[in-house]
Amino acid sequence: MIVKNVDYYNYRNIEQSNITFEKGVNILWGDNAQGKTNALEGIYCFACGKSFRGAKDRELIFYEKDAGHIKMTFEDEEREQNLLLKLYRDKKREMKKNDIAVRSTADFVGIFHAVLFCPEHLFIVQGAPAIRRAFLDTAICQLRPTYLSSLTEYAKLLKQRNALLKDGKTEIKARKPLYEILTEQLAIVNTRIVQTRMKYVKLLNEAVDGFMRDMTGGAERTALVYQSDAKPEEYGSDAKEMTRYFYEKSLSYASREFAAEKTLHGCHKDDIDILLNERAAKTYASQGQSRSIALAMKLGEGDLSKTATGEYPVFLFDDVLSELDANRQGYLMKSLDERQVIITSCNEELFKGIDANLVHVTNGTYEA
Repeated sequence: MIVKNVDYYNYRNIEQSNITFEKGVNILWGDNAQGKTNALEGIYCFACGKSFRGAKDRELIFYEKDAGHIKMTFEDEEREQNLLLKLYRDKKREMKKNDIAVRSTADFVGIFHAVLFCPEHLFIVQGAPAIRRAFLDTAICQLRPTYLSSLTEYAKLLKQRNALLKDGKTEIKARKPLYEILTEQLAIVNTRIVQTRMKYVKLLNEAVDGFMRDMTGGAERTALVYQSDAKPEEYGSDAKEMTRYFYEKSLSYASREFAAEKTLHGCHKDDIDILLNERAAKTYASQGQSRSIALAMKLGEGDLSKTATGEYPVFLFDDVLSELDANRQGYLMKSLDERQVIITSCNEELFKGIDANLVHVTNGTYEA
């Protein structure tokens, strides 16, 4: 996929701007707080349907304005297409594909594909499980739009279940029937999510190990193992058995959950074990090794996207090159040959000698 043009109107600190991108490497450079990441964030909204910085729609609108939009023209293997996202302070967003309304975010996600690599991802090995779960969920949503619906359904059921567990005004005995119904519903959705994540991690494991061996001349090997208390190693291909196991285990936790007033297990607590040369990377990997694994995981995400869609996604790098040493910078740029890359940076010197489309960013304006 190739992003050709993005039009921003009342978006973040961008009152009105238009950026033209080229095949190959594109660099948005300038001082901090000028709008480099904002521009990248706008592009990524088309890939995952929301800000990667966790902002709500109203927070994406320029200062005191009531509405704003971003419109992107991109090219895939078949043709040129456009996507439009209209944002409002006081009502729901509007989405369009080729000037035709798209009703839901689940239908919007998966039209355009991108891989984002930002500073937070450098902590994917050493950081909390939530970072690794978010990595998985974001990557899978672009390839399987129905997965987003499963995540939404799970979050809704989890919220209802936790509210029931916190309802101190009603005796536990009276809450038990609804508790069992919600547990059964949660178990079904939990199984869908866990099995989808497992399949993705299995494929990602092979890709990441390949990149790590290539990056280190075969000196370092990795393994990624999905960890869940739904017993995926036993029931991975049997949805009915996995659901039954999760349901029964949840009920066995009933007294603890009512005491804790929250759901104590489920895919919202799952993780990926990352091994480096058969040892826990979180414990034994150096900072440099951890960053190499993070880089390999993002490159692996791109390869899996290509396998699923037939073409490479657009790669977005938000101020991350300065966090990598020269060897990893060189490996990254070499690995991204013949793919479109959009990079933000404060340091123009990093890109001397690279054939790139340079765009200078100053207070929400973009000049090639």
